[in-house]
Amino acid sequence: MKITGISAVVVNARMRNWVFVKVETDEGITGWGEASLEWKTRGVAGCIDDLAPLILGEDPRRIEHLYQVMNRHAFFRAGVVGMSAISGIEQACWDIWGKSLGVPVYQLLGGAVRDAIRMYDHLGGGEMEALYLQDQPERMAERARESVADGYSAIKALVVPISEPLDGMAALRHADRCMAAIRNAVGDDVDIMVDLHGRTTPAMAIQFGEVLRPYRPWFLEEPCPPENVEGTAEVARALPGIPIATGERLVTRFQFRPLLEQGACAVIQPDLCHCGGLWEARKIAAMAETYYVSVAPHNPLGPVATAAAIHFGIATPNFLIQEAIRSDVPWRDEVVRNPVEVVNGRVGLPERPGLGIEVDEAAATKHPFAPEILMQSYHRDGSVADW
Repeated sequence: MKITGISAVVVNARMRNWVFVKVETDEGITGWGEASLEWKTRGVAGCIDDLAPLILGEDPRRIEHLYQVMNRHAFFRAGVVGMSAISGIEQACWDIWGKSLGVPVYQLLGGAVRDAIRMYDHLGGGEMEALYLQDQPERMAERARESVADGYSAIKALVVPISEPLDGMAALRHADRCMAAIRNAVGDDVDIMVDLHGRTTPAMAIQFGEVLRPYRPWFLEEPCPPENVEGTAEVARALPGIPIATGERLVTRFQFRPLLEQGACAVIQPDLCHCGGLWEARKIAAMAETYYVSVAPHNPLGPVATAAAIHFGIATPNFLIQEAIRSDVPWRDEVVRNPVEVVNGRVGLPERPGLGIEVDEAAATKHPFAPEILMQSYHRDGSVADW
């Protein structure tokens, strides 16, 4: 079997352009992956075109070999743009291999180690205004109740506002009111994750963590920017009993290694569309397992990414829970065939060969590339803030 074509199919989904990767073969088997990366769409699509000549004519089932070729033969190591392109191509190759054998991809990854995947919901199901622009306690509580009514037992929210390097009591009290409203709305049986979105310095993350401690956050996500491993470790040490999660903006196992070595987190969050794909994510998870660290893959992306994440979770022993968006656009499942089905907050064992999902290219053309909605944040004095 040989690779005969590699191309990107871009679908605009308001805040994100989904970058689906199509890999074709001489045996008529087509594989699909996803390489979506916010506000870097044209860079990722261009990188897919750049990588294609390196592996055209190769056997798509030589996944480790193809990964090494794409990552190393270009001399300069890929950053997140290049690794996203590699990840999408890599996922599509797994899809081809599974289809060629008539088996789901998770069986190629070692087989099932669990019967179902627990999913968590974003307030509003990931609808942009609810996820990033809604910060009123009453509305957050209402959104949380909707998630629970839809069968989810775990939810994530951004209760911490865009923060100054050192913020005052008003910001802390606001976070407290939002978290209290959510906890009171859903009770003690629902796990609540809090995303700090890399907005906070270690000093402020620690203060927010202490304020939120009475509500027992299941984990605090990305308390510091990704490059500040030492700061993340400082937060973890200062907040005993509150698990720290991070890693969505890191690529390859080499960037995850310092987090594990410094004991900076209890949960790592590689994104299969950025970190290098399914096999690199398995290597990252195996490293984490030696430190007794759980894996909760990052995934606010499109439906192909969700399908790939399900196969990863089914086969990964230290998998914890899976993120997925469901309400970013009303036509989300119309651009694919056989989308992932969540029932009572869980996804069962996939049965279809490969990743089990196909892009409907005719439907995809109805939502062509367009610039994503910008999310530009500023501090009170006009200086740039992390969003």
